[in-house]
Amino acid sequence: MNLPKTAWRNIWRHRRRTLITLSSIALATMLAVIMTGMQDASWRDIIDVAARMGGGHVTLQHPDYLDKPALSRTVTDGAHKTSLALEDVNVRRVVYRIVGQTLLSTAHGSFGAGFIAFDPAVEDNDTLSILEAIVEGGNFESADEGGILLGARLAANLGVTHGKKVVYTMTDRDGQIVTGLARVSGIVRTGSPSVDLGLCLLPIDSIRTALGYANDEATQVALFLDDNRESTPVARRMRGRFDDGTAALTWRETQPDLDSFIAMKKGGMVVFEVLILVLCAAGIFNTLFVIVMERLREFGILIAVGFPPARLFSLVMLESLWLGLVGLALGAVLVAWPYHYLSRSGIDFSALYADQQSIDVAGVGMSMVMKIGIYPESAAAIGLAVLAATLLSGLYPAWRAGRVDPVDSIKLV
Repeated sequence: MNLPKTAWRNIWRHRRRTLITLSSIALATMLAVIMTGMQDASWRDIIDVAARMGGGHVTLQHPDYLDKPALSRTVTDGAHKTSLALEDVNVRRVVYRIVGQTLLSTAHGSFGAGFIAFDPAVEDNDTLSILEAIVEGGNFESADEGGILLGARLAANLGVTHGKKVVYTMTDRDGQIVTGLARVSGIVRTGSPSVDLGLCLLPIDSIRTALGYANDEATQVALFLDDNRESTPVARRMRGRFDDGTAALTWRETQPDLDSFIAMKKGGMVVFEVLILVLCAAGIFNTLFVIVMERLREFGILIAVGFPPARLFSLVMLESLWLGLVGLALGAVLVAWPYHYLSRSGIDFSALYADQQSIDVAGVGMSMVMKIGIYPESAAAIGLAVLAATLLSGLYPAWRAGRVDPVDSIKLV
């Protein structure tokens, strides 16, 4: 007996019941792919935006800076560290930044804010996402000009507009208070309250001069990767390349709130997908168990004429395997058009947040248009999970088929 061929014929004995079972597998597969694709794309975009707003996917900084951030804790010999970092195949770009706190003052009052000092000749929207949110004025022309970019709400609180002057005050490496005068080069509106209210951008060489830094000295060296999932291995490799104790931290370590939020959401999605698989497996089990119970007399006759119980077990397991494979194929066909549409056009949530430009997630602006894009390993995991659920659902019915008593079952009418 050709077991695979026989198993294929057996599942189509009751065509309607089989089609209902296959439909449940296909729908479960489609839901899992779409939900996982939304999650993969959303978190990938949020992590990349967070990296472009913060210190990159991997950050090189003073070993004590994370616990006690201060402008006295710096990274030196930045040019050498940059060349070493770019030798890594996963590192796409490397930039210097000075990050700290400052007090901004005008005739209207004084407000504290965080600042990022950067080189406009080296950085652009791909490394500093805030630059694409400039709504008035423009970026700095050089790294040593006396300009400043302000968040929209911060500028409103200070009572300044494009072209007006602001005094900034900060503490240098020796604990001395230093001040500087900057003219507002532009206004930034990201839609994130924490950014628009509490952040400003400054040209890095002007801040280096004010703080007494060397030309290649900074508080952070930001490494940008093509794939944020490579952050941990890249950080691990970076730690072995520097002999001065420079710390290499992933975005998870520099932004723990965002990491915790994503982990919580991923955990909730996994639980939801497991529930879907359990419901799907229950339907498959019911189908296979009914099929086995209806064929007890047939199984008894087969065993009576010498058919091994182990082959009966294999036959029923092959039937469950066929259901899983065909269900997956139908699921792939079913999800093809929705996935294509959502990956290109996405779902626009702007109507729900008409008064905002973005959804704020752990301090990071999230796009109003949600698209999907599943990782290959996530798609493979879904396929394996569906097959595993199908095969597990067939274990008891297959075991029951192999344990049929020929004498009792032949008596069944």
